[in-house]
Amino acid sequence: AFENVMLGVDQVFFTASKIERRQIAEYYLTVVGLGNAIHKRPAELSQGMRQRVGIARAFALSPKMLLLDEPFGMLDALTRIELQQVLLEVWNRTKLTALMVTHDVDEAIFLSDRVVMMTNGPAAGVGDILPIPFPRPRDRAALLESAEYYRCREYLVTFLEERAHRRCQQAKAA
Repeated sequence: AFENVMLGVDQVFFTASKIERRQIAEYYLTVVGLGNAIHKRPAELSQGMRQRVGIARAFALSPKMLLLDEPFGMLDALTRIELQQVLLEVWNRTKLTALMVTHDVDEAIFLSDRVVMMTNGPAAGVGDILPIPFPRPRDRAALLESAEYYRCREYLVTFLEERAHRRCQQAKAA
């Protein structure tokens, strides 16, 4: 885990001392909950732990913007929820702008300030934008009790269903 994060840190912070670079890697690995697994090799890490290493590495590099493409897509539901919370906690410390691709409506609502819904196909574009009205920090249990959460969810699901229906109609016409 440590060496994985250090590869990027060494490239980005090459003018920093070795001690400073090590501190950066150790800090972010600890923040994502891998403080006790810092020196484990990739084969010794679970899929969830590997995702945590990826999150630690991404934040440790201090990018101007974080791009995440389905970062939790391969995880079981419990690990996914746990890592969503880790991502929010690390984001809360850094306030780094992030763009995340997800097909999970609930994940989009929980993690986003706004959801940009895309159209399909080679000429894909922005289909709609939904501002998420919930303040930060967010509590998953409180969101699930909110009628506004379900209004947002219904809006997103309806967009996806209508788009899928249109795609099906276009395929039949062709």
